[in-house]
Amino acid sequence: MKKLALITLLGILTVNSYSQKFGHINSQEILSIMPQINSIEGKLQDHIKQLESQLASMESEFQAMYQDYVENQESYDDLTKQDKEAEIRGLELRIQQFQQNAQKSIQQKQEEELEPILKEVNEAIKKVAEKGKYTYILDSSVGVLLYAKESENILEKVKDELGL
Repeated sequence: MKKLALITLLGILTVNSYSQKFGHINSQEILSIMPQINSIEGKLQDHIKQLESQLASMESEFQAMYQDYVENQESYDDLTKQDKEAEIRGLELRIQQFQQNAQKSIQQKQEEELEPILKEVNEAIKKVAEKGKYTYILDSSVGVLLYAKESENILEKVKDELGL
């Protein structure tokens, strides 16, 4: 009987030492209420407008070059015609390349601007997790969370940690 009680006690202690506490947070929701996000969105929009302006200038140049070619192609000799067509194709390729580079530039700018905020949020989540003795914190905004009934939403605690 003493052995059974001892085994039961050891089993309970083992289960308690391995109990895990889960929490979840919607990281998109916390990011959306961060005060710095409006500034970042403004900077990103300014960057996008600058790129759009450059693209519009290139497209205007392309349209003018193409219009000039169409209006004067009959007066061009074969060599001039080939040269003008090559110029038009070259500008068209430059425009396509610019569009691809602009997309990369926008993405880089967004990542660069968000990095300090993401670091701050991650630090706050880490502090909440350590204070609350959580084993895992799942991000419900990226579809990682399949079932949340047994977990605790720590959004309010992270907001408190960030002073929001």
